Formats: sequence, C-alpha cells, structure tokens
Amino acid sequence: MNNNYILGCIDGASLTTAVCDYTAWLAGKTGAPVKLLHNLEHRPQAPLADLSGSIGLGSQEELLQELINVEQHRSRLLLEKGKLMLEAARQRVAAGGVSNIETWQRNGSLQETLIEHEQDIRILVMGARGEEHREGQLGAHLETVIRSLHKPVLVVNKAFSAPQKIMLAYDGEEASRKALNMVVSSPALRDIHCHLVYAGDDVSAESLLAEASANLTQGGVAHQIVHLPKGRSEEQLCQYQAQQNIDLTVMGAYSHHPLRGILLGSLTAKMLQKTQQPLLLLR
Repeated sequence: MNNNYILGCIDGASLTTAVCDYTAWLAGKTGAPVKLLHNLEHRPQAPLADLSGSIGLGSQEELLQELINVEQHRSRLLLEKGKLMLEAARQRVAAGGVSNIETWQRNGSLQETLIEHEQDIRILVMGARGEEHREGQLGAHLETVIRSLHKPVLVVNKAFSAPQKIMLAYDGEEASRKALNMVVSSPALRDIHCHLVYAGDDVSAESLLAEASANLTQGGVAHQIVHLPKGRSEEQLCQYQAQQNIDLTVMGAYSHHPLRGILLGSLTAKMLQKTQQPLLLLR
C-alpha cells in the first residue's frame, strides 16, 4: 500500500461507526488510501490463588492446564471477533466511496504499533473512548497516543456529520502554527469556513491573529477572526464552539512547557474532556 494512509483505529466500541465514517470522509477529501487497525493488547488476568494447600498436586496441574486452555480459547475468540469487526468496518468505509482499503490486526501495545508505523500515517482517527469506557470518559490510550505521535490525530466523540464550519484555536505556539498550516494546505479543510479564535488576554493576541489571518487569506481560506479575552480558555472555546455550531476544532496539542502544564493543567486534556465536537490535534 502507498505511504501516507488515513489510519482508523477500531475496537468495537460505540464510536467505531463514527471512526469509520470520519476516516472515509478524510479519504474522500484527500484521495489517500485507508488502513483500519484493530489492536489487541494483553490484559493481565487476576492472579490465581495458591491452591496447593487445598488440593493435591495432580489436581492442581490439571486445573492449571485447563485454565491455560481456556485462556488460549479466549485469545482465539478475540482474534476472530477482531477480524469480524475489521470486515464490518471495511464495508462501512467502502460504502463511503473508498476503494483503497486495507485491514490490519496487531497484538501488543497500541502506542508501540503506532510509533513503529508513524512515518506512513497521514492522519490518525480514534474514538474518544473505548469499549470499556462510559460516556464522558476518555480512552485509556488516548492522551498517550496523542503525546507520542507527531502526526495529526482526529479524536471522534459523536456520530459523523460532514463539517460545515471549523474552529482553529490559535495561540502562536509551534503546534498551533502546524494546525494553521494544515487548515491552509489540507484538501479536507481549506474549503470549509474557518473561525480563527484566540482565547486569552495576552497582549500579543491581536498581532498573532493578524499574522494567522494573513496566512489564511493567502491560502484562500474563508475565515473570520474572533478574540475571546476573558475566562478560562477551554470554557471559552467550548462555549463559542456550541454557540456557533462549530463542527470540528483544529488546534495544537500539549504545550512544550511541562511546568506550565503541571501548574495550570493541560488545555488539550481539558478540551478532550469538555468538547462535544471532534478535535483535530497536531503536535
């Protein structure tokens, strides 16, 4: 398969369908091939009790062998379940008009799998939560994956709807500039009306917005400029997103200043928790 594919991570959770639909949308807009990944991680079971004092050695060995057989059978079932999910996902993406699709099943750490193949990923699409998480919870691997990769990650938290308006949350940092460049250059984003938003009372806000606006204008991106000077950034951004019916927010992910993140908390993590719309994150 060609490099630079759209990679959709599926696990059978309620957001799997949305992941497939957003993956198909991105592939249709960019012309990139699609790869669908189902990753199986070993989840250690509760330790077995020491039964040597209550049953004989022979009986203990028989029981342990039976437990091993059960675990092997469970692993085979999980593999088969994964294959069925991948085929259903492939059909879903194909129904969205995509023909170049590959399915992929891996065992081991999701983070290691993605880092190993990072150079071939154009955009990663993930659900905000996995099959074991309730509504409002974030997936166990989500923040780790976002922090580990230097490729765009689209975090899906709702059923698919083709974006009509996007918000670019801009602060002038390196990751934010990458987000700006993606809005300008990506076939999936540059034709969508953009709300260029700065949240905060920094004295340089106006000049940063003017600079970003010039780049958007040069790239032919229709946009409007918004400065939200008061309040907590994540609350301001989420409130504006809801008021303006923003379909997709594009922003830099995680500050390069770890002390600031420790003291103030990560804006990225707060946005992941609070937003009701998908986030496209760049580091």
